[in-house]
Amino acid sequence: MPVEQTGASAESAASRSAEETGHIRIGGLRKEYDDVTAVADFDIEIRPGEFITLVGPSGCGKTTTLRCVSGLETPTDGDIFIDGERVTDLTANKRNTSMVFQEWALFPHMTVKENIAFGLEMDNVPKPEREERVTEVLELVELPGYGDRSIGELSGGQKQRVAMARAIVREPDVLLLDEPLASLDRGLRQRMQVELKDIQEQLGITFLYVTHDQEAAMTMSDRIAVMNEGRLEQVGPPTELYDHPETTFVATFLGETNLLTGVTTSSEEGLGVDTGTETLAVGDSGFPPGVEVGVSVRPENVTLTRPGGGDELANRYRGTVDDVIYKGATTKYVVDIGTRTLVAQRQKTRQESQFQEGEAVVVGFEPSDCELIEQ
Repeated sequence: MPVEQTGASAESAASRSAEETGHIRIGGLRKEYDDVTAVADFDIEIRPGEFITLVGPSGCGKTTTLRCVSGLETPTDGDIFIDGERVTDLTANKRNTSMVFQEWALFPHMTVKENIAFGLEMDNVPKPEREERVTEVLELVELPGYGDRSIGELSGGQKQRVAMARAIVREPDVLLLDEPLASLDRGLRQRMQVELKDIQEQLGITFLYVTHDQEAAMTMSDRIAVMNEGRLEQVGPPTELYDHPETTFVATFLGETNLLTGVTTSSEEGLGVDTGTETLAVGDSGFPPGVEVGVSVRPENVTLTRPGGGDELANRYRGTVDDVIYKGATTKYVVDIGTRTLVAQRQKTRQESQFQEGEAVVVGFEPSDCELIEQ
């Protein structure tokens, strides 16, 4: 997790309270490379002290956006403000930000404390203050007593902590992170996600994080900004994006979903969606009749029972288990209902036997489990 650090002096950062620093506003951001548009009309406001994550598939523009905020890329159009100051045309060293990259950039010939203090030396911070700040940040990243160790003595997770310490020791208003945990194995990556969020809460500074890992984004973020093809699809708290996606892309990118399409209809029973083969009961969604919509139903909201059960379900189908995917704590079932398949996910319990491939089942969901998305 190499670090490229940029920043104004610590004195200027200290002159503003935590409530006033780390505010980012991006308006109409656009970045073009020859005939390729990497980011188009991107608008977002990030509150001071917020942990916000940009997610999306490879090539969606999230890293380009981050590099524009850092000053490593110059936007083709648009404005970037940090703490009310327009920084769009400022070089990276004129912005009080630090950036952490995915690749390693620790100096192997230096000790841990020398690596961390390197940026402070470049800023001409006096040696006594450097030593004090390095000691404090080693405590923060849970590496007390590691200052004199060589980089080669450290594990992967410890190197990540040193890289993080090197970024935050300069006391930036904004910390920018580009896939910093991607090179770690799954178990360590999950532990580091929790630690990273803890560090952010202790520091109280703004974190702008980039990842393609939806699980990491859901775990750490106050808000998530989903990008696709250079544009912002939706931004909001993780639960809001997962439970109430505004676009088909968000519904399918954040987690798994059963996505049906049709046209809204109205009857005495309430609003429905005509899929061409049936009419789904979808409850009071606020849509008028005649609107083309997608119906998103998360697998964990799909009920799966054996024949004779599920009579209470408003949307109920007989089917056959087509595939069983064991995932440890949960099991995913793909059920063939004739006209299509539905995916159901069930928590593992000791009281209940699992369904088997080829077994006859009843599958369904309630209107309240349906999230409608205008097409």
